[in-house]
Amino acid sequence: MHLKRLELINYKNIEIGKYDLDYTINCFVGPNGIGKTTLIDSIYHLAFTKGYFNPISTQNIKHGEEFFTLEGLFDRNGAEQQIYIGFKKGTKKTVKRNGKIYERITDHIGLIPMVIISPTDRDLILEGSEVRRKFMDSILSQLYPDYLEALLNYQRILSQRNALLKYFSSNHTFDDATLSVYDEQLVAPAQLIHEKRKAFISKFSTFFEAQYRAICPQPNEVVSVEYHSALNAQSMEALLSDSRAKDRMAQYTTEGIHKDDLLFQLNDHPVKRFGSQGQQKTFLIALKFAQYDFLKERSGEKPIVLLDDIFDKLDDQRVERLVALVKNGSFGQLFISDTNKERTESVVKRTEQSYQMIELDYA
Repeated sequence: MHLKRLELINYKNIEIGKYDLDYTINCFVGPNGIGKTTLIDSIYHLAFTKGYFNPISTQNIKHGEEFFTLEGLFDRNGAEQQIYIGFKKGTKKTVKRNGKIYERITDHIGLIPMVIISPTDRDLILEGSEVRRKFMDSILSQLYPDYLEALLNYQRILSQRNALLKYFSSNHTFDDATLSVYDEQLVAPAQLIHEKRKAFISKFSTFFEAQYRAICPQPNEVVSVEYHSALNAQSMEALLSDSRAKDRMAQYTTEGIHKDDLLFQLNDHPVKRFGSQGQQKTFLIALKFAQYDFLKERSGEKPIVLLDDIFDKLDDQRVERLVALVKNGSFGQLFISDTNKERTESVVKRTEQSYQMIELDYA
């Protein structure tokens, strides 16, 4: 999968942008605030129909304007795929593939396999479980349409159940039969999501451990990624039944797969608390490289890789690992954003691959 051409209108801080792109490496370079991350995010948007850094469509429109459009011409195994995304305030987002509007936007997810590495990824380690569930969901949704559908159904029913619990509380009433209807509807999607996540982590952890050893071959550092879910020990039906009194008091659903988490361990201790900054960086890069390997194996394609402003955050050892992956052909098309043109060009030259430097300025 390769992006041949990218066009933007009124997307974030870019009024108009048109770029013909290299099949291997493209580098967006320029000062801070010029739009480098905007370009990275626009490519992500074309794959996932929403931004990585801000998924709210109205907030992706350039200030003072009423709409934005994104267009990307992709080459998928020799066949061109023209992707268009447009949004105007007060209307629904439009997503087209080769001129045809998707009836369901979710049908687009998975067409363009993609991995993004960004400074914000540190939230995977430092923030709460929602960020780590999003990490799992973004991978599984690209590969399994039934997973994405189950996830959307679960979230919809969960929202309705939570609204009902709040209604009961504010009106000093309770209807066990009505609540049970939502409980029954949650069971099937919860079970599918749990099974997919469990199988995913079983395979993904192998990729992750191999990547960590490749970046940091220290025999005394043992890492692991473990899937934590109440459904590992109890059925969804039992969870909802046992937590019913607590749910009524809290006015929301306190148990379920929406509480799942990933445990990141270093020598049997949480890497968040016991890992050094260097170990945490290595952990994150290994997670993302493992994500790439997993998608590549399961999709049969080399995902597009987006690297947003990471050279400031990586030491020479980790940069060299990245160069080696590109040099040996492990990566497909690569997009890099950086403030330092000379540094970036020095790195990409060492890959011995074709590349293009795209300089952005305020003109």
